[in-house]
Amino acid sequence: MLAEAAIFLTAAVLAVPLSRRLGLGSVLGYLVAGAVIGPAGLGIVFNVNDILHFAEFGVVLLLFIIGLELQPRRLWLLRKAILGMGAAQVLITGAALAGAAMAMGVALRAAVVIGLTLALSSTAFALQNLAEKNQLTTRHGRVAFSILLFQDLAAIPLIAFVPLVGPRGPGPMGEDDLLKAGLTLGVLILLCVVGRYLLRYALRIVALAAIRELFTAMALLVVVAIALLMQSLGLSMALGAFLAGLLLADSEYRHALEADIEPFKGLLLGLFFISVGMSLNLGMIVGRPETVAALVAGLVAIKLAVLYGIGRTNGLGPSSARALAISISQGGEFAFVIFAVAAGTAVLDPADADLLKAVVTLSMATTPILAACEEAVMKRRLARQATPPEYDAPPEEQRQVIIAGFGRFGQIVARILRAKKIPFTALEISPDQVDFVRRFGNEVFYGDASRIDLLRAAKADQAAALVLAIDEPDASVRTAETVRENFPKLPIYARARNRNHAYRLMDAGVKVVWRETFLSSIDMARAVLQGLGVPDDEAASAVETFRRHDERRLYAHHGLHNDTQRMQDLAKAATKELEELFAADAAEHSRR
Repeated sequence: MLAEAAIFLTAAVLAVPLSRRLGLGSVLGYLVAGAVIGPAGLGIVFNVNDILHFAEFGVVLLLFIIGLELQPRRLWLLRKAILGMGAAQVLITGAALAGAAMAMGVALRAAVVIGLTLALSSTAFALQNLAEKNQLTTRHGRVAFSILLFQDLAAIPLIAFVPLVGPRGPGPMGEDDLLKAGLTLGVLILLCVVGRYLLRYALRIVALAAIRELFTAMALLVVVAIALLMQSLGLSMALGAFLAGLLLADSEYRHALEADIEPFKGLLLGLFFISVGMSLNLGMIVGRPETVAALVAGLVAIKLAVLYGIGRTNGLGPSSARALAISISQGGEFAFVIFAVAAGTAVLDPADADLLKAVVTLSMATTPILAACEEAVMKRRLARQATPPEYDAPPEEQRQVIIAGFGRFGQIVARILRAKKIPFTALEISPDQVDFVRRFGNEVFYGDASRIDLLRAAKADQAAALVLAIDEPDASVRTAETVRENFPKLPIYARARNRNHAYRLMDAGVKVVWRETFLSSIDMARAVLQGLGVPDDEAASAVETFRRHDERRLYAHHGLHNDTQRMQDLAKAATKELEELFAADAAEHSRR
């Protein structure tokens, strides 16, 4: 196992950077690496099916994270795109491909299975490419996601449909079939209830233990358990994971779950694409190159035409419609499952099934190549034109503020931001505080803000500002150091408990620091002076003199705070200077 792991890692480390350097994306690098080390290449690794089944869990994790990021209200907003464009793409593309198959002499039932299966695109492949190019939030990225989601939903009945069109045909539905259907429906309803209420409670109990590894284990357990449950019911593990993520999308643990799952997802997705490349039958391709090339070109061309037409019909500009068409023009990973079922039920000849699997794999390789060609053409067109072409601009979304620490200090900032309708993401490490705050309708997420993966999950790279309101000085400074190191352009507005905390934050590169009791203390001092009969203008002047002097002293003494003797001498000098300032101020008032 360790030897194979070393082989996979070596192949990925060599192939993926080269592929990305050539502008072809990481996925093509994984596919090439798999083809080289697989049975049809150098023959270093042979157990392709076992590796593929294990690596499919990467797709499951991907769908879980997508569900976490897609809150139910956002899914409801996408319902027209999912049901409209998604259904149109599958049906139109499926009909066109089935017609092409029948023109080549394929029987009707086999042609229908081939057409509908090849109409499906690769969710893992397309989303990975879109994410690498930061295009998931563009118009064509959202449309692509909607179509892919419908395809994942359509794959389940399609897998069940294939045996029904086999030589034996569908049999009468018996009591066992009805019982299984009822059981499946009941389990899905139960999953919705558990995911919405009980699962959140279980995550809170684990979070209270304050052991990071335990929370990571719980996150993985949630996905694994739901995937196994869906598999036992004969449903898609990926769809089950998506449903679980969707149910937790509104929970306070969304960002923490995403941060913990992300590394495993990335590794397993890479292994999945390597295993897809390993399954490529190079002997068949070499033996029938014209046939394979024609089938790949025909598949991609039909999908490009249909998708471009759907994009233009639904309001996308020419460039966005082309980007949509290219991004999901390949065959999908469900094809490997469906063609295997079709071969096992005599719907397809095993040799034809292997040929179609090779076509699907090669179609994945065409996507980054087509995308690179499109970018090159657009660059040349821009160079020739005096004015750049009109692109579809993504919707203007206000950049958010991240509030690290949601105690009494952070909540006041959040309330003012909310009143001004400025979006924010609040992160809090205490599960009890998270639970308490959410009961009063505030949006706050569980997690340690000093973790770089959690900050990335909260989209710190796109944030407008970070309010550092963590109470505990060590955690506050640790978070400031992490943010300054990884997001140097992100402005930090930091709260300091005392002078020493302020100096530590300044050492970490924070330029804007508020001492939490300083301003309230001098306001109170002004009120006391006024209560003692000091005139309002004199009290205000005394307080302002002290504020300016103390803040000047704070920044002037930065860098010397570790020298105790030096700080003591400076404090005595500052006290004398302040007395002189007050004396001069009093003399000025007496002259008036």
